Amino acid sequence: MANGEVHDCDDAAALLAFVRAERLTEARAAANLLASAVAWAGMHSTEALHEAAAIWMPGHEEEMSIAGPGAPLVSEFSVLEFAAALGLSTDAGRIYLGDAVELAHRLPNLYGRVQALDLPVWKARRIAKATSDLPMEGAAYVDAHLHVVAHKVSIAQLDRTVEEARVTYDPAEARARREAAFEKRHFDIDSQQVSFDGTVDVHGTLDLADALDLEDAVARRARELGALGLDVPVDIRRSIAVGDLARRQLSLELNAGEPEGLQRKRPRQVVLHVHLSDAALGATTGSDDLQLARVEETRSFVSADQVRSWCANPDTQVVIKPVIDLDGHVHVDAYETPDRLRERQVLLQHACVFPWCRKPARRCDCDHIDPAARGGPTCDCNIAPLCRRHHRAKTHTRWRYDKLDDTTFVWRSPNGLLMKRDHAGTIPLDTLQP
Repeated sequence: MANGEVHDCDDAAALLAFVRAERLTEARAAANLLASAVAWAGMHSTEALHEAAAIWMPGHEEEMSIAGPGAPLVSEFSVLEFAAALGLSTDAGRIYLGDAVELAHRLPNLYGRVQALDLPVWKARRIAKATSDLPMEGAAYVDAHLHVVAHKVSIAQLDRTVEEARVTYDPAEARARREAAFEKRHFDIDSQQVSFDGTVDVHGTLDLADALDLEDAVARRARELGALGLDVPVDIRRSIAVGDLARRQLSLELNAGEPEGLQRKRPRQVVLHVHLSDAALGATTGSDDLQLARVEETRSFVSADQVRSWCANPDTQVVIKPVIDLDGHVHVDAYETPDRLRERQVLLQHACVFPWCRKPARRCDCDHIDPAARGGPTCDCNIAPLCRRHHRAKTHTRWRYDKLDDTTFVWRSPNGLLMKRDHAGTIPLDTLQP
């Protein structure tokens, strides 16, 4: 039944049997993937690679610790290819490999339960993440106490067992964690989650005295704004007051010698790259036609009216850059990438073009796809943004890629995996159906 189709199940009993068989298949596949990660790490441990020095290049490639003390180190670039095979980003692939190595080398009894399909992979990885900073004796304690019961106890019990091991075998770290947990004060501005109207959430936990001072300052400024004629609800005035307070505080040192009424606010220091269309630039405020603007830093859209309100604020410095023709072509007779070529690639690609990587292109290196040392030109057809990690991997290993058009790239890994990267994401070419 496990190889059948759902439509072959003509009654409830047959469907339930199919579900159970598919779950068993899924569990086996997950355990096999974990075992493959252990095998891959073994092939690329630095001890194994020292014996095959032609594969590993000391000085170009670093040793990487991906699990707790006592687990083998692996070569840093080996993570990239395994992550690509899993369809994960490099960071997510490193975490997966680390969990597998932690289980196999420091939690062997739990790893055995996973391979026997007695313990689900997700739960075993949850334990591995918690033990990765324990000393070897602490990991052994957790392994001995949990491997028999891990499949049936709660997450809270798992965490308590790990904490018992930490207190017993690493008391200094346990004390530091308790102190950190006691100090829960924080103040977060969620600038990566911007709503369409250009607002963000702010939340925090403050010391009582600090909170009372902040409340007094915000309430006082909100009242001042109302007295000055700002006819909006008090909640809106309070939100505006917070920004006013921040800018006033930044300006104190610069204007300390001026009378209070003449002190000038410091311009906002947050840099946003906002992209607007011709239609958005020409639309009037309150127009029925909704126009959008793209904000690079938050990877989100806001309304053109919101951009107008930002620009109209006297504290905002606006820099207008010329429109770049993305259908054009820039070529220079030098190795260094000029600003206009870099900017074109930032606007075209948005992110590092390595499979599954999402590092913003504005913070990436400009890579010569065909190396300049081999005659590769510095032009649009041969330049692409790569983050520093993937730039190093392409330079020092057998990762290679070609540019099919302005925004489409085909990558080949050292062991022959083929992947296409474009604006739609990453697609493994060697697994596509004809």
